[in-house]
Amino acid sequence: MATCVTHKKCYLSKEIAEDVLIEAQTTYDYAAGSGPVAVYLCDDCGYYHLTSRGPMNEKLSQYLADGKIQRQKEANRWLDKFKRK
Repeated sequence: MATCVTHKKCYLSKEIAEDVLIEAQTTYDYAAGSGPVAVYLCDDCGYYHLTSRGPMNEKLSQYLADGKIQRQKEANRWLDKFKRK
């Protein structure tokens, strides 16, 4: 895994970073106005990172608008319930 002077996780492509961004939104319960909302190409390392600043990523915005994030969160909650039994 590549390292960066920012100490952020590095992702090889924008597509991979977007997938991780969406997975983070479905996995964690971020408070309003917190958590990652976009990806960017780092000038220091040349890889992509997640960020909580700037405009929301288009793919994430579309998934939120379509209800896909909420549906996946609910599916994750049920999976967690089944795992505990």
